[in-house]
Amino acid sequence: MSAERSRLERLLEQGHFAVTGEVGPPQGAGAEGIRHHTALLKGVTDGQNLTDNQTAIVRLSSIAAAVHVLAAGGEPIIQMTCRDRNRIAIQSDLLGAYSLGARNLLCLTGDHQSFGNHAAARNVFDLDSVQLVKLARDLGEPGVFQNGEAIAVEHRARFFVGAAENPFAEPFAFRVRRLAKKVAAGARFIQTQAIFDLPRFARWMEMVRDAGLDRETYILGGICPAKSFGALRHMSTVPGMVVPEPLLARMKGVERKKQAEEGVKIAVEAIQELRRTPGVAGVHIMAIMWEEMVPRIVEEAGLLPRPA
Repeated sequence: MSAERSRLERLLEQGHFAVTGEVGPPQGAGAEGIRHHTALLKGVTDGQNLTDNQTAIVRLSSIAAAVHVLAAGGEPIIQMTCRDRNRIAIQSDLLGAYSLGARNLLCLTGDHQSFGNHAAARNVFDLDSVQLVKLARDLGEPGVFQNGEAIAVEHRARFFVGAAENPFAEPFAFRVRRLAKKVAAGARFIQTQAIFDLPRFARWMEMVRDAGLDRETYILGGICPAKSFGALRHMSTVPGMVVPEPLLARMKGVERKKQAEEGVKIAVEAIQELRRTPGVAGVHIMAIMWEEMVPRIVEEAGLLPRPA
């Protein structure tokens, strides 16, 4: 089994400013949308996240979706949540994903099932996200299952393991401590919640640098372009997401048919600010239901061409 490192890992190690995108698997067995979005993103991003039953709604498996992304020439980043699987199923799925060619992994707690369309479903949460990071790391190095049993060297799953972090949730002072736990557990890269409050993110990054965590993991700042004032206002109501009032007023003051253009400008400005922020190693663009705009955003932010 090949232990070759992922393209995303190699680019970050070489000091390139990385760009990752996101593909939401469909609520069905069709793969056409995945192939289409991979074609849109593969030339302008260095990795494509595949969500794991996002918002607790049943969707095509992120692992199956990764196979379609690989076939279409993309670089999958599978997401794995703690909500639906115990530690046996998690390890089994991760071994399966690695055997199919997936090399990047994002470890998440997962949205509670009450947010989705199967509210009566039983959750699992056998592990939390920090424990999941350690489990995933251990499958590759030192090469042990969660119970301590060894895995043959040639059969280890050496993922490039990542985690998510929210610099905006309260209590703010503890956010970096939470990040430090994930880094200590083995998170090699971090994708953050969508960033609209740039001054608050800058304060968080200062704390990250003071703790030396920017030298131990790669921070990818989250970017979520908004199509309209309504979309931006909705984001401001999402728990843990902060949209400053001046930004809402800016979007509201634009003619409705021009709000999408303004949303692109806001995203580009945020990316350019993150590029100037010490310790930020890249961006993660979450263009929900707006994937066709990602190439333009990446180009206008001055991030093309991507490294070969």
